[in-house]
Amino acid sequence: MRRAVCPGSFDPITNGHLDIIERASKLYDVVHVAVLINRNKQGMFTVEERIGLIEEVTAGFGNVVVESHHGLLVDYCRERGIPAIIKGLRAVSDFDYELQMAQMNHGLTGVETLFVPTSPTYSFLSSTLVKEVASYGGDVSHLLPETVHGRLVERIAERKAAQ
Repeated sequence: MRRAVCPGSFDPITNGHLDIIERASKLYDVVHVAVLINRNKQGMFTVEERIGLIEEVTAGFGNVVVESHHGLLVDYCRERGIPAIIKGLRAVSDFDYELQMAQMNHGLTGVETLFVPTSPTYSFLSSTLVKEVASYGGDVSHLLPETVHGRLVERIAERKAAQ
C-alpha cells in the first residue's frame, strides 16, 4: 500500500492545503494529514478543532487519515511506515526552506520528500494571511472551504466579543 503524509499546522486549512491533499490522494492509497503541534504557538483553533475541520473537508476523498503529532515528522513517518512526505511549494522562498528540511529528513531516516507546486490560484495563500485579512473584515470566503470559513468567522466574532 502506497502511503504519504501531508504535514502542517492547518490553522485553518485553506483551499491551497486542500488542493495539495486532494492531489496527493489521487497518487497514494492512503494520505495521512499530520497536524503538527507547536506548543509555543497559540492557534486560532485547537488541534482537535483543526482535525475535525480537516476530516470534514477531506471526507469525500475516501483515503485520508487525519492525526496530530508532536515531535519530529520523521518519527511520525517511522512509526507508521510512511516513506514519503508531500509538501506544497508556493514560491522559490518555500523551496529554499523546504529543501533543507527534505535533506535533513532524508539524512535522518531515508524518508523522501516530494514537492508539489501549488495551483497558481493559491500561490499567495497562507493560513496566517487568511486569518489576518478575515480579522479586519476582509472577505476570504473564496480561499477556504465553506465550513472552515464559517468557523473562522465565528471564532473571530467570539474573540472580538471577549475583548
